[in-house]
Amino acid sequence: MAEPRLPLDPRPRGRDVDRSSLVLQLRQYPARQDLRSGLAQEGGPRSYGSGGIGLLIVLIGFAVYDVLWKNMKNETTGMIVSLVLFAVVVFIFHLLMGGRAVFIYAGGLFGTIMAANVWMRIWPSQRKIIAGVKGTGPAADPSIPALAAMRSKHNTYMSFPLIFFMVSNHFPTVYGADSAWLMAIVFVIIGWGITKFLFNKSATPTPAKF
Repeated sequence: MAEPRLPLDPRPRGRDVDRSSLVLQLRQYPARQDLRSGLAQEGGPRSYGSGGIGLLIVLIGFAVYDVLWKNMKNETTGMIVSLVLFAVVVFIFHLLMGGRAVFIYAGGLFGTIMAANVWMRIWPSQRKIIAGVKGTGPAADPSIPALAAMRSKHNTYMSFPLIFFMVSNHFPTVYGADSAWLMAIVFVIIGWGITKFLFNKSATPTPAKF
């Protein structure tokens, strides 16, 4: 009668142990890289304090923008002031963090302003206009539709730079340079120029203002 065959020991031995350990480490490497994203990512904030300051700037950015444009009578002047303020903010980001994070936080600033415009200015204005038309509320003041139109236009102007900030993280040659913060400003200007050109090419009878 043949002796029963013992099951093979599945545990690796000798060099197999080293190979298995190496394979396991290689498989875990992408996961560890994902965990290092965000604040711990290369090109990110230089410290958690820097990241916190950047986040604070992003959060108060809409308040500064909102006060500026509530008191700004000339759109061209407002555009110039806004660009100067953006340049200051981006330079602060540059001092606090690497180029990659500069674009992330700049995009976060634009995205936050755009979202706040929709939720806090455009939609409330539209509700007042609709209520006035339906007779369920007082007639809307002429400044209300003008406010909604202006903020909607601003969101359109910020769309092109926001798209650039979103895709820039896939191109190290863009955010890796020491002048990355200057490139962010240049691309904002280019984006605004493209938007103005598209506005002027539309059916609007008068040229678009900034």
